[in-house]
Parts: sequence; C-alpha cells; structure tokens
Amino acid sequence: MSGPTTHPLSAADGEALVALAAQTVRSRLSGTSIDGRPPRQAVLRGLGCSFVTLEYAGALRGCIGSLEPTRPLYRDVARNAGRALADPRMDPVGPDEWPGLEVIVSVLSRSELVSPRGLPELRRLLRPHVDGLVLAVGSKQATFLPSVWEKLPDPTDFLAALLAKGGWEGDRLPAGASVLRYTAIEFHDGGPHDPL
Repeated sequence: MSGPTTHPLSAADGEALVALAAQTVRSRLSGTSIDGRPPRQAVLRGLGCSFVTLEYAGALRGCIGSLEPTRPLYRDVARNAGRALADPRMDPVGPDEWPGLEVIVSVLSRSELVSPRGLPELRRLLRPHVDGLVLAVGSKQATFLPSVWEKLPDPTDFLAALLAKGGWEGDRLPAGASVLRYTAIEFHDGGPHDPL
C-alpha cells in the first residue's frame, strides 16, 4: 500500500464545509438557528470524518473531530464545530471572540495501519507535513493532525509530543500500540466576522 489518499473534495466543496462550520459556530454563540437542509453536493452527504479547529489571535480555542467516518461529512463538520466551542481542555469560546475567530475544517482520508518495529522505524516511515498520526492502546488514543507539523517539524519532536499527549512516558512505542496514519485537506475561514 502506498499510503492514504485524500478525500475527493473540490475547492467549492471545502468552501461549503467551512462556511457550514462557521455558521454553526456563529449560531451557537448567538443562540440563532441555521438552515439544516443537506447540501446539494453528493460528496458532502457521503460518510466522512473531520476535525474542526478554532483559533483566536493565533491561540488554540478548541479542536474536536472524528477519526472514523460514521455520519455524513456535512453533519460531522457541523457536530464537531459545535463541540469545539467547549473543548474540555480549555475555557469555552465566548461570543466576544467571534469577530476574530478563525475556523479551520480538516477533512481526513481513510486511515492506514502502519506496523513499525519501534520509534526509529516509525520516524523513517512518517512523511512530515503530510501524515496525521493516531497512536492507540486499548481504549486510549491520541492523534495529531498533519497541521501539527508546522509547530513540530522534526519527526522526533512530533512523536515525543504525541506520546506525551496520550500520557505515555518514555522514548518507545507503548506495548500493544496500534499506529494509524492519514492525510487531511484543510479549509479556512479566517474572518474577520461581524460582531454578534
């Protein structure tokens, strides 16, 4: 297998998804409703998985997503956008942040199982700035989107931070770990937005 492939989305499909995510965020923050009709594009109504990231003044304000395609992609994006407002790792996003809030939608490819014999081999297999990675042991898992490479461009640092995120100590893969990689396409709505 040559590696995961990206989701077949056009630029217009991506614009529709990020607009939906931004509308969902605005609606939740303002207490208004949005048009809940399914999109015309069949690819957006098909099963898919996504992450929605919210940033304010360059700081992470929320990032919630799905690693498995269990619902139509447009519904997955709307669900994750709403949940990202109250990411349990940080304070909830407030309405006053809306004008400067950046909304980022990452649409994930199908994951590919990777079977390295250890961290050195996994470092060699990784494609920096291309691969997202999931480490899982039993019910415990941690993932980094491909965009994390912008902050951690060295594979050693990327893997060490992912292990720390999952609560695993040391410089080796945890016993029994499953390793999955995927790619993602990102779409941005950087605002500025009108105040609520």
